[in-house]
Amino acid sequence: MILCITHSQDFYNIDIFFEYLASQNVPYFRLNSDRLNHLQKISIHENSFELTDELGNTIHSDDIKGVWHRKAWRINAPEELDQDYERLFLNEYGSLRYNLMTALEHVPWINPYENEKKVDGNKIFQLKMAQRNNLTIPKTIFSNDEEKITAFFHQYCQGKAIAKLHGVTAKTMSGENMISTMVIEEDSLEHLSDIAYCPMIFQPYIDKEYELRIVYIDGGFFTGKINNSKNADWRVAREGYFWSAYELPEAIKANITGMMSEMGLYMGAIDMIKGRDEKYYFLEVNPQGEWGMLQKELGFPIAERIADNLIKRINSHE
Repeated sequence: MILCITHSQDFYNIDIFFEYLASQNVPYFRLNSDRLNHLQKISIHENSFELTDELGNTIHSDDIKGVWHRKAWRINAPEELDQDYERLFLNEYGSLRYNLMTALEHVPWINPYENEKKVDGNKIFQLKMAQRNNLTIPKTIFSNDEEKITAFFHQYCQGKAIAKLHGVTAKTMSGENMISTMVIEEDSLEHLSDIAYCPMIFQPYIDKEYELRIVYIDGGFFTGKINNSKNADWRVAREGYFWSAYELPEAIKANITGMMSEMGLYMGAIDMIKGRDEKYYFLEVNPQGEWGMLQKELGFPIAERIADNLIKRINSHE
């Protein structure tokens, strides 16, 4: 059985994945990460666990042969819970969830949980790994120091920079619930006085031809090109944009494969920019990044290849 860790609002990607598993006669269990709370009955022992979800479906850890960590969301607290107890509730259920996940470390994962957690939470680590594997990266500073940021701007940015919040990610590729990437120009620097309360990542603005969303699956690539050359982030000003299939140069594929291997990831959604200077700039990798738009718009069999990879590794593991 394959355990799929997702969330209660997930659809399309997960539906295709389950349909394919069913066609291969592979049983599966859906675990909604945001509802791993009082709605489910969970008992963890030193060598096993048992869980019954809100629909009455029960799974035992001995039956789980592989895990797809599709998407983790914040655990929901009950509305009737006193606010004084909400932090305790979330902390303890978060600990329970972590214990449950680590109880399955011995089976194949996409991606291994600890590897994914390290990569997903560390933009500077990502850039370092990319650079070590011969990918071009923008100059970067992650700082709360107004003077250092201003000096960085004048030294590297030629009058225009990008500012990003590190810990904010979009729930969907449509830009819903996402704080936009911001463009910083000379007259914006005077508004940096509050940066001490909200550290941000700053990079030079790259004059680009287009953006790429690359889905990497264990040495395989599905790449979509979006015709955005003007806006800092196409997901905010998204009218008039469309996806087309794209073939990456072999050298870039080899460098990405080396980076992902060193990170210990079997899959991830990678953002790159093709600059007008003809360079490919690595921006980031999201181990749980969105790819449904590429499967829907371009017909890429991404869900099927994720399942195939996990099934292959399960069979090799047994």
